[in-house]
Amino acid sequence: MIILGIDPGIAIMGYGIVKYIGNRFEVIDYGSITTSSKMSTAERLKKIYNELNILIEKYEPEHVAIEELFFNTNAKTAMLVGQARGVAILAAINHDKKIYEYTPLQIKQGVVGYGRAEKRQVQEMIKMILNLKEVPKPDDVADALAITICHAHSGNLKQLFEMK
Repeated sequence: MIILGIDPGIAIMGYGIVKYIGNRFEVIDYGSITTSSKMSTAERLKKIYNELNILIEKYEPEHVAIEELFFNTNAKTAMLVGQARGVAILAAINHDKKIYEYTPLQIKQGVVGYGRAEKRQVQEMIKMILNLKEVPKPDDVADALAITICHAHSGNLKQLFEMK
């Protein structure tokens, strides 16, 4: 099963693509989609949408897992991230992909086993679980890979296999 994990953002949207078979992970690709603050919001959203479409068409993930928004004290930032998140969901659904959403607490729980884990703990577990030489940078990319691990460790996959 190929999973696309997305850490939504307007300036940096992290993505991770992993293959999960049995209890084994294989990293296929990871990186970020970046936009400039000099671009209009519409141009930024279009760039995110187009680049996600390319990734989805290239890797054909069966599942798309995305982080849910958390409360942000800056309303403008929260709105922009929400718009970028909406564009990511639209790109996935336009390719008939099932969307799975996880809170930051669920992601930490799924990777480390503890929902209040520190960012550094999560990053070290990502490195270990995915057999990477170093923690992916920027943090948005590591977060996207964490989302793929969380999804693989969630009950969502078990339910799908039981339905078949």
